[in-house]
Amino acid sequence: MTSSSALPDPFYCGCETEPEPGKLVSVDVALRQGLALAEPVAGVERLPLDQAHGRVLAEAVRAQSPLPLFDNSAMDGYAIRLADLVGTGPWRLPVSGRVAAGDAGSEPLPAGTALRIFTGAPVPPGCDAVVMQEATRPEGNMIRLDRRPAPGESIRHAGEDLAAGTEIVPAGRCIGPRAAALLASAGCGEVAVRRRIRVAFFSTGSELCAPGTPLAPGQIWNSNRYHLQGSLDLPWVEAIDMGAIPDQPDRLREALEQASRKADLVVTTGGISVGDEDHMPAVLRAAGGVIHVMKVAMKPGKPLIIGRIGAALYLGLPGNPVSAFVTWHVIGARIAEALAGLTDGAPRRIIVRAGFDRVRSPGRCEFLPARLGSYDGHGTRAVEIATSEVSHRVALLAQADGLLLIPSETDRIQRGDMLEFLPFHEG
Repeated sequence: MTSSSALPDPFYCGCETEPEPGKLVSVDVALRQGLALAEPVAGVERLPLDQAHGRVLAEAVRAQSPLPLFDNSAMDGYAIRLADLVGTGPWRLPVSGRVAAGDAGSEPLPAGTALRIFTGAPVPPGCDAVVMQEATRPEGNMIRLDRRPAPGESIRHAGEDLAAGTEIVPAGRCIGPRAAALLASAGCGEVAVRRRIRVAFFSTGSELCAPGTPLAPGQIWNSNRYHLQGSLDLPWVEAIDMGAIPDQPDRLREALEQASRKADLVVTTGGISVGDEDHMPAVLRAAGGVIHVMKVAMKPGKPLIIGRIGAALYLGLPGNPVSAFVTWHVIGARIAEALAGLTDGAPRRIIVRAGFDRVRSPGRCEFLPARLGSYDGHGTRAVEIATSEVSHRVALLAQADGLLLIPSETDRIQRGDMLEFLPFHEG
């Protein structure tokens, strides 16, 4: 067996050599070519922060002021001057007042006294330490201290988190809960975000029928439409669902041309192989489109088209539901993220330990739906696959935790081998 190694984002299988004419394109090359075509959309809009969740920042955001804005107390306690603690202690100081979060706190601390202070409250001028209340003992209107605090103890100093002018969130970041909290903490009430990318999609096939309707002989329910609906249900995507189109070249071309006028990315499922009813390659060319990638050395998902029609990118996915899902997850989603200007969207990969033995034919990078098992003594999780042949097993895909990556050169997997795993992250 040839073991897998750490692979640079955004590539997967490590096979970066350009193929010979007529040979399959590696996953690495296909993805690289697709990303090279995917220029981020240019449109920008400014939104209030509370309307920008999930959108992609068009420009970096910098702190307009230091964070924190002022010296403040890290806990409930007493603000003191260390110079007032004369001798070896214990020390007793009268409590001269109180300050809470939200108070102005501009009055200096009277000499020889302590000030009752609460978490987040501004530290008064002259104070150089805060003693937490658990380290003091009340004695009437005084407090007793048995330990001398360190200089600056329990004080959060202005600017120690962020200095003014510091880049706090880079361009290309998706504004999730953590980024939104940081932006709000820095007082950012409005952000510049890229416009949503427009993705038009339709399924091809005269056999397709909508779920919930009776099937005539030879028909199947269309699952790819719903997979893409869910995958494109993102704040930075405007999805254009064009339904299912029968295997009629004129209607397919009409739909493709209409989609290309509306969208930045056109995605279709089915009709891209070599059968008599696989019309999409010819339809794309007849509509003035160009094909950059035709077939990829991956399993499942060898039939895959990456191209362009007019100003839109075109992605032709296989009609097989598992193949369509895998090719979208591995390649299509990355292209969409690049169009959106998203820089932090590459899927997280983890190292797992094979819980099975398997012999395979090398030559194609394989992505197997798999389930994660328990952790071993080294903190690595085991992974299991349900079967060696999964290209048609939609039920297994739904039960999986992610995709197990088998490099193209691998001919044997033994129990305990280390592999890479792409977890699913679905709401």
